[in-house]
Order: sequence, then C-alpha cells, then structure tokens
Amino acid sequence: MEEIMRLFPGEIRQAIQRRIGDRWNYLQEIRIRLYRPIELIFDDAAEWLELVVPDNKDGTYLINQLSSFSLYRMEDELREGYITVEGGHRVGIAGRVITSSGKVKALQNITFFNIRIAKEKIGSATGLVQHIFSRKYLNTLIVGPPQTGKTTLIRDLTRLIASGYGKISPRKVGVIDERSEIGASLKGVPQHNLGLRTDVLDACPKSDGMMMMIRSMSPDVLVVDEIGSGEDIAALMEAINAGVTIICSIHGNDLKELKKRPSLQQLFEQQIFDRYILLDKLHRPGEAAKILDKKETELLSRTRGVKDEVDWSTAFNRDSHINRV
Repeated sequence: MEEIMRLFPGEIRQAIQRRIGDRWNYLQEIRIRLYRPIELIFDDAAEWLELVVPDNKDGTYLINQLSSFSLYRMEDELREGYITVEGGHRVGIAGRVITSSGKVKALQNITFFNIRIAKEKIGSATGLVQHIFSRKYLNTLIVGPPQTGKTTLIRDLTRLIASGYGKISPRKVGVIDERSEIGASLKGVPQHNLGLRTDVLDACPKSDGMMMMIRSMSPDVLVVDEIGSGEDIAALMEAINAGVTIICSIHGNDLKELKKRPSLQQLFEQQIFDRYILLDKLHRPGEAAKILDKKETELLSRTRGVKDEVDWSTAFNRDSHINRV
C-alpha cells in the first residue's frame, strides 16, 4: 500500500501503519478531517487515531502529493470531487465550493479527504455467472446501498465475461467508467484486471459513452456503474434496443424503493432487466443477498443440476478458448 502511504507526512504515516498492521485487506477507508482525529473504517468497525491530529500543513502535504504539486493539471477531477491515484485508489475531497452560473467551477480550502481503498476481489462473482447466463448474458441490475460491494462485484463480472468462464467463451465487453471506479484507470490504463476482451471509456459520462462505445467498439456486453438520471436511462434503453446486453448497478435498498423513482419507471414497466442482484449490509461486501428473475422470483434457493446446465467449474480451460479471444 505504498501508493497510499506516500500521501501522508511522516508522523501520520507511521501512526496509520501501526494501527492498521496486517489488516489492509479489511480496510475500506481512511478519513482525514483537519483538526479532528483520523478515522479508519474497516469491514466490521471504525477506529479513531486520536494521538495525531492533522492540521493545515498536513492538508497541504496531502494535496501536493495528490496533485504532484500542480492542482491546475487536476482541475477537472477536482470539480468532480475526487482524484484517482496509482493502484486505483480514489481520494474524495471536500471543502469550499466555487460556483459559476449555478455549476461547480472549482474547489478551494480543501479540508476533508476520504481515501477509499481499491480492492480487487478476484473470484467474488464466480457464483453469479450461472444466474446471469442463458445461451447469452442477460440484462442485469445490481442493487445495493453504499459500501455493499456493487463496484467490486461488477468489476469481477466484467473480468469473467471478458476472459471466459467454464465452458462459456469470452465476450467483448465495453466499460463506461464515468467515475474511474471500475477500472481505476490512470492515463487511460486500467489498474484493475478487467479481462482479456474489455475496452474502457474512462471518465466519460454514461449518457454519451454508451452509444460511443457501441459505435466504436461493437461490444457484446456493456457495463456501467451507478445509473440513475433520466439521461442514463434513455441511453441505456437505446443500447438495449441496439441488441447489446447491459450489466449495471444502482444505489438502492430494494426494488420497491427503486420503483418509486420517476426516472426508473420505464425500466420496470417494460421489464428491461432479466436479473436483479440485491446486496445489503447484512452480508459481506459483494455477496448477493437475493437474486431475482424478471418476474422477481427468487433464484438463489433453486437447486442445481437442472437439464442442460453449464459446467460451472472455476477451472478455466484456456486451450478451449485460444482461437476465440
């Protein structure tokens, strides 16, 4: 985690390292608030570092490390409220917002930092493939509140679909990574493993990127994170009508809640999604609480061994796919 530790001045760095110890795999966030104790958020609890309290000097050090001493070069990212660093980790920032004509122009007096630890949980989606594939991949919506592993899951699904799984051959996958969370690209190169046949549009608005990707890269499957706006839904409908499978995620607790949102009415009325994967905070991040079909029938409880079932072995026979990639 050297790419994260280099962001902090010496005393703070040492204090964080001592407290985390060998628990990096369980760390979700490091929250820095100037003149307040540092908060470490793990999978099961939050802890506070009260002996070292960051001040303005420490905040300046953090900003210089994040921007390589040139905030001007990161103007666009600052307007979005986050910066992606090496390793795919995202640093959310907050402070005083400068607006122009009702839109965010700049962010000044940055005093709040949220270092979100990027984790690749290779294999976290292997148990889901059998539920979202039936001769072809099915339109799938991943639903869950924050910090339930939606992005972790959609990232691993992308890897499996693009590289092939069991007896399923690889598919061409297009990722519209508006917030640079799925691939965590730096200078256009994904920092996470997204599979052999994946193409990425990084930092591109979903509403523009979906059709751009279809026209330019002819994907079989399109992956997008955190849909929600009317523009997102219109572009998603256009992509589906073009014959492309959509796998996407959305913030929400359940389908009942989502059905109340006006922008999503069309999706439910036309039964666009064949599968719904529901996540919650009672399960491990990325672990499905429920999997529903188009009619909202629970699938997780169904027994396996049905006729014509695909071989879901986790062993991938590369020889059988050499000429398909």
